[in-house]
Amino acid sequence: MTLSDRDLAFLAFEGEWRRHAGAKEEAIRAEFAVTPARYYQLLGRLIDSPEALAHDPMLVRRLRRRRDDAAAQHRARLGRTAER
Repeated sequence: MTLSDRDLAFLAFEGEWRRHAGAKEEAIRAEFAVTPARYYQLLGRLIDSPEALAHDPMLVRRLRRRRDDAAAQHRARLGRTAER
């Protein structure tokens, strides 16, 4: 599988995002004409691909770590509420 232009744009956006001010959700809507939820679904699939990893290993590993950390925190919160 080859990375599409949109895939490359997503990776570029994520790589540059921290350098720009403003609301990320608004920028996602304006730049890609999708909802933030859909963007993150597509991004999640993209960063799991070997092509994305080969294209920008540092960025993809950082995004995977961030996603995995957020999922772990979410699971931990669910575990605490289930114990109450």
